Amino acid sequence: MPFTDPTSGYKCFRREVLAAIDLSKIKSNGYSFQIELTHTAWRRGFRIKETPIIFEDRHSGTSKMDSSIILEALVMVAKLPFRSKDKVLVPNQPQT
Repeated sequence: MPFTDPTSGYKCFRREVLAAIDLSKIKSNGYSFQIELTHTAWRRGFRIKETPIIFEDRHSGTSKMDSSIILEALVMVAKLPFRSKDKVLVPNQPQT
């Protein structure tokens, strides 16, 4: 995917995009969900615009990220190129 960070920022999807994707087949959670949904929309030919954000360092508290979240994301990303259901590109779809 031609994105610098598909897990950060905010996401807005047109209704047509979400209607075209079988959300019951998105199996990931958390950060992986964002990657899988964005990848599915991209592979189906929908235009995606990335809006950069600036992260601030955490001033208090602890991260919710643990090794299981990282492992899930790595495994899911490794599987994405082999998913045949995403290989149908639909040109000229609305921008997400």
